[in-house]
Formats: sequence, C-alpha cells, structure tokens
Amino acid sequence: MFTGIIEEIGHVKAIKKGVSSAILTISAQKVLDNTQIGDSIAVNGVCLTVTSMGKTTFDADVMPETLNRSGLGSLKAGSSVNLERAMAADGRFGGHIVSGHIDGTGKVLDIRENDNAVWYTIGTDNKILRYIVEKGSIAIDGISLTVASVSKDSFKVSIIPHTRKATTLAERKTGDTVNLENDIVGKYIERFMSCPEDSNDKPEKGQGITREFLLKNGF
Repeated sequence: MFTGIIEEIGHVKAIKKGVSSAILTISAQKVLDNTQIGDSIAVNGVCLTVTSMGKTTFDADVMPETLNRSGLGSLKAGSSVNLERAMAADGRFGGHIVSGHIDGTGKVLDIRENDNAVWYTIGTDNKILRYIVEKGSIAIDGISLTVASVSKDSFKVSIIPHTRKATTLAERKTGDTVNLENDIVGKYIERFMSCPEDSNDKPEKGQGITREFLLKNGF
C-alpha cells in the first residue's frame, strides 16, 4: 500500500520491450535505501516489483495488462517518473490509501496559473469520473491530490508550488496522458451495497440498493 506522497523523481535509464511487455530500468537514490529484490515501488502510481538492483538503479517487469491500463507504455529513456516505496507500518499517512493499481488514464486538458497555485483540468472516461467527488481524493501519476471540482467529462485539481517541484507535474503539458487511481473506499462501498452477502433479503440481481429495498428493511 502507498500514500501518494512522492519520495523522489527518478528517471528511466532504459526500456527493454518484449512482444507486449517491458522491463524498465530506473535510476533513483532515496527509494533504493533499505529496498530489496521483491519489494514494491510505485512508478507514476503503478505498483511494480523490484526484480534486480544496482547501486543507483532498479529493474521492474511490466506485464501487458499494466501497459494497457496505464501510461507506462509511453515512457522512453530519459523520462522522469514519480517514485514511492510501499508504506512502512510505522510511517505517517500523509496522503490517502493508494493501492498502485491504476484504474485508467486521463488527459491533461488545461493548465492555468492562479497566484501561487496551478490548476490542472484532467479529462477521462465516465467509468473513472463516477468515483470522483469534489473534495475527495484522486491519485494522478501516483500523487495524492484533492479534487477541486468535477464536470461531466473532466475534473480539476489545484497544485501548490511544493507539489509541482517535488513531482513530475511541472513537466506535464496539455495533451499529456496521466495515470489515474480512484479512491478505493468508494469502489468497495459500491460493491458492498450492490451485493450484500450477509442479508437474507437481498435486492434482485442487477438492482443494487433501492429506496424500496431500504424501506422494506426498516431504513
């Protein structure tokens, strides 16, 4: 599990592409401290397993499913990436629960400065937007951010100078693809409400929780 608080910006040193997979070699410093083969590191929000290490690099396999779901396939040698080690049990929970399992991608539609803040407008599919709520949490390229507003086809976040400096957001341009992970809490709630296994009086399949069902069960 991760928190969305980026520890450092790394750089892609090399990419070895297979038929539909890839092996990334990433240069880093801080995230290599106390890291061992088999540990997890989030790369632009994608949870990857360290398969080998050097003094200043680590390798990670990227399977076809990950390439299809994320923007890792567009990386090239020299690309900057956000890096975060899995959260330590005694660590501070500075962001929100981030699993490192990307829900999909979005596109940067607009970037505007507003005094000391920078607003990013991100367009994405409805299957992702349905879980995004104003003042809720969203992970963009692994960065834990607060949603400022939501429309029918996009959402906005406002970034402080420190976040831009400490992440790859400063390099993002209009048209760029970003990895998105919804707040996992909302997805679990939806699943539980549509399939209450412990109830003897369940909604009919496909109906989910309805007003009639709640009234019938004393709510």
